[in-house]
Amino acid sequence: MSNLKISDRFVKPFLPQNHLETELERAETARQTVLNRTGLGKEFLGWVTLPSQMNSEDLQIIRKAAETIQSHSQYLVVVGIGGSYLGARAVIEALTPEFSNPETQKKTVKILYAGHHLDADYHFRLLAFLENKEFSVNVISKSGTTTEPAIAFRLLLSLLERKYGKENIKNRVFATTDKSKGALKHLADEYGFPTFIIPDDVGGRYSVFTPVGLLPIAAAGFSINKLIDGAKQMESNLKSTTSKDGNLASLYAAMRNGLYGLGKTTEIFVSYQPTLNYLAEWWKQLFGESEGKNAKGIFPASVQFTTDLHSMGQYIQDGERKLMETVIKIETPKQDVYLTEKTDDNDGLNYLAGKKLSEVNQSAILGTLIAHKDGGVPCIEIILPTINEEVLGELMYFYEFACAISGYMLGVNPFDQPGVEDYKNNMFALLGKKGYEKRKEEILSHIGPT
Repeated sequence: MSNLKISDRFVKPFLPQNHLETELERAETARQTVLNRTGLGKEFLGWVTLPSQMNSEDLQIIRKAAETIQSHSQYLVVVGIGGSYLGARAVIEALTPEFSNPETQKKTVKILYAGHHLDADYHFRLLAFLENKEFSVNVISKSGTTTEPAIAFRLLLSLLERKYGKENIKNRVFATTDKSKGALKHLADEYGFPTFIIPDDVGGRYSVFTPVGLLPIAAAGFSINKLIDGAKQMESNLKSTTSKDGNLASLYAAMRNGLYGLGKTTEIFVSYQPTLNYLAEWWKQLFGESEGKNAKGIFPASVQFTTDLHSMGQYIQDGERKLMETVIKIETPKQDVYLTEKTDDNDGLNYLAGKKLSEVNQSAILGTLIAHKDGGVPCIEIILPTINEEVLGELMYFYEFACAISGYMLGVNPFDQPGVEDYKNNMFALLGKKGYEKRKEEILSHIGPT
C-alpha cells in the first residue's frame, strides 16, 4: 500500500466527470505504452525498473564509497547540472534540518554544489572556502564535456592536485559517468578514480535512483536502502494497479492534462515546507524538459507557501485564469511547537493558545485551497504522511512515471531535450570554439553591433 494519496476535491468543480473519464482512458493507454516500451524514446525507459532491479550488493558498493568520503572529508562537492544534481539535492535538502549542528553529525559530510551555473563570484568563493578544508569531489557527467560542470571540475581538480598532490587524490574524486566512453571516463581511467555508471537507458532527469543521486545522498548520511524501498513499492503499485482512477500516476496525469485542455497552461508546485524547495526545482526540470516540445506542454512553476502568499498570492488569486496548482500536504511534522497564552494578549493570538503550530499551518493550507478554488484555480492535493527517505522514494518515482504518461498523452517524446542544445551551440560559437566559426558570423550578423 502506498504512503501517497491524491485528492481531487478541488478539481471536480472544474473538470466534468465525462471529461475526466476520457482523460483517464488516454492515461491508461499511455501507461501501457510506458510498460510495453512502444513509444517515442523507448530506449530511455531503463528508469522504470531501476528500483526493483537494484540489489543489495549495488547499494553496498555505493555506501562503501560514501563511508570513504566521510572518513576523510568535511565536504563533498557535487559537480553536475540539471538531473546530475537536482535529484540528490532535492532529497538531501528535504531531509536535512535547517539548523543542524555539524558537531553532532560526525559520520556525515556537508554537500556543496558546483558546475550548475557559470557565475564567477560563486566559483571563486567556493575555491577560496575549500582551500583550508578537507574535501572530496563527485563529478557527474555522461560525456564529461558539458560546459558548466566541465569548467567547475577543471577548477576543483587543479585545487585538489595543488592541495594533496596528483598521486594522493585517487580516493577524493568519484566519477559518475558512462561505462566505457567519454572525456570523463577517460580522465577517470587515467587518474585511477573510482567510477560509477550512468546507465545508457536512463536520462539525467530520471536518474535519482542511480549512483547519480544515490552516492551524494549516502554521503550526506541518509538511507539509500529506504529510498529505494519506497521507489520499489511505488513501482509495484503503478505497474499492478489497473483501475484507471486507482492508479495514482494515471489519475494525476489525467487531471493535469484534462485541465490543460481547458486552458490551464501553467501548473504551480506548492509546498508549505521550506525544505522542499529543491524538490520543486527537480519537479520543474522533470516536467519542463520532458513536456516542453513542439509548441506544447504545461509550464511548470513553483511557490513556497505561506511565504509566497505575501508576494505571488495576489496574482494566483486574481490574475490571469490559466493556472492550476499541485499542493504537497504533509500530514504529520517531525517536530511541533505549542502556542501558549499571554496575559496581555497584545498580539491578539490568545485564541490560538493550546494549539500546535502544525494545526495553524493545516488551516492555512485548507483556507488557501478554498480561496484559490473560489478564485478559479483548480488544486490537486498530493498527501503524504511525513517526509523521510521511503516517502521521498515513493513520491519521486510517482512523479517520474506520471511525467512519462503525461508526455505520451501530449504526443511528445518525454525523454529527449533537443531545445537544450541551441543555447550551447550559440555559446560555443561566441566563445570561439573550433568548428563554430560560421555560426558565429551568422549570430553576429543577426543581432547587429552591441
